Amino acid sequence: MISRSEEDQEESGASPSEPPPSSATQRANERQQRGFAAMDEERQRKIASKGGKAAHEKGTAHEFTRDEARAAGKKGGEVVSQNRKHMAEIGRRGGERVSQDRAHMAEIGRKGGEAVSGDRQHMAEIGRRGGESRGDQPRENQPR
Repeated sequence: MISRSEEDQEESGASPSEPPPSSATQRANERQQRGFAAMDEERQRKIASKGGKAAHEKGTAHEFTRDEARAAGKKGGEVVSQNRKHMAEIGRRGGERVSQDRAHMAEIGRKGGEAVSGDRQHMAEIGRRGGESRGDQPRENQPR
């Protein structure tokens, strides 16, 4: 008569001289996705969607308040924004898209120029610095 451990060794391909694998190793080898986890993502979504619709029809589904939804969105945004590479890519794509709209970019430049040029003191300082960098003399030192 063959004992259960000998049968297990034969099935696993282990020889009687080798020690049997630890129970943790056996459990790790046996763990395979089953049931819902083994389904493809699209099928999981369809099943979950049916459950959500049924809960709403039954009246047992959770309805988020504005504050709950805001808090959930904030929490998700904080998690996503920790990925600096991802955020840089989002910004790069957004900048490329916006900068392709020449009329929009011209309008931004116009508004910026109007805002800055309305500050006469700031514009005078820019002019002074520009002249100094070219080697021009300050206005009060120029001959008339």
